[in-house]
Amino acid sequence: MKRWIISILFLFIFLKPDHSIAQRFLMDLVDTTNQMGKGMLSIYERYNRVRISGYIQPQFQYIGEKGAESFAGGNFSEFSNNRFMLRRGRLRVDYAHLNEKGEPTSYFVFQFDGTERGVVIRDFWGRFYENKFKLFALTTGMFARPFGYEVNLSSANRETPERGRMSQILMKTERDIGVMLTLSKRHQNGKSSDFKFDIGIFNGQGMSGPVDYDSHKDVIAKFSMKPIRISNYSRALFSAAVSGYAGGITSQSEVIYKVTKIKDQNVMVKDSARTNFGKAAPRNYAGADAQLIIPNKRGQTEFRAEYIKGKQTATALSSETPGTYPTINGSKAPLYVRSFDGAYFYFLQNLNSEDHQFVVKYDWYDPNKKVAGQEVSPANGFSKADLRYNTLGFGYVYRANESLKFTFYYENVKNEKSQIPGFIEDAQDDVFTCRVQYNF
Repeated sequence: MKRWIISILFLFIFLKPDHSIAQRFLMDLVDTTNQMGKGMLSIYERYNRVRISGYIQPQFQYIGEKGAESFAGGNFSEFSNNRFMLRRGRLRVDYAHLNEKGEPTSYFVFQFDGTERGVVIRDFWGRFYENKFKLFALTTGMFARPFGYEVNLSSANRETPERGRMSQILMKTERDIGVMLTLSKRHQNGKSSDFKFDIGIFNGQGMSGPVDYDSHKDVIAKFSMKPIRISNYSRALFSAAVSGYAGGITSQSEVIYKVTKIKDQNVMVKDSARTNFGKAAPRNYAGADAQLIIPNKRGQTEFRAEYIKGKQTATALSSETPGTYPTINGSKAPLYVRSFDGAYFYFLQNLNSEDHQFVVKYDWYDPNKKVAGQEVSPANGFSKADLRYNTLGFGYVYRANESLKFTFYYENVKNEKSQIPGFIEDAQDDVFTCRVQYNF
């Protein structure tokens, strides 16, 4: 025990952090022209290949109604409309190995998240780099899914308190267990290609459940372009990506519900064919995202857009990917298949300094594109899981120093008016968040 204590003290005393190498994206590759790549090399050069980093996010929130449901850090308790909470408390350890030529050969990461609700893992993965062609990298373990932009943007660097409703529903906790192959050319000068292709095979339910509940595996792929100058006469940077998700949930009952039009009216129809047992109900998504950064003397202006559509399989009362196979009174529950779409739009503007930033974000998520408004009725087999939401958020971010950030953010959340009890009118679930982030 004494030896372990001495070792831990040694790490905290001598492995002082370098704040300039904070990771912006969850799955960045080694590229010495970006901050993560430089950080990885500095790990080897200065810290004997090990780096420790982390952050905590204490916050206060106020919502419009006691007991309101919310995607701004979880639902509020029945008799509470305000709360203090520790949203995240992360501790991350990185280990890098470079060969005698200074080339990366392997990289290992583990990260924990601790809050007042307990401690869980967030990242447990390793990556192998091929150095003959300097083209391939293989990642295995628990890591972020290679899909979209918002899912991969680190919560330490994100300008809004949380990812959008659609990101949280489709890919809860962002991470999954699997294996991923990355193709990105690494040049002799340390710069990597402007293009990258990731393709991986994953369990599917991610960290939302304790074990994989079926043998069906999901395939995720992403082709992305790094920020490049629009022209030689402009400082503006443009980046983009397209993503695909081919997955499903194996039905453990003979009942699957789908939307069908009957007499000019869409209803949720029960399909109880015997062939449904063991059939993979779809989780198929397609997405595209783009970012435009316009630098100026005192900061920058940034626009982001992302659109996702597809088919989602979930349950009667939620469109969220289930972490465990759904049951009702001990029996296997039926699955529900819905066609969805959604989008995110960001406007980010520095206010006369890189330390001050104004944030505007609009997003929508429509879990069932085939019905809207008064069609969403229990009489037609629909529930709150079929409601469309539109969210307009705006806020202010102040970076006091490299280790301290303040965020003030208000979200105006609008659900469509329907015939679902509790959602006949717009629910009172607008939420204000005041957060302090400390990082090292």
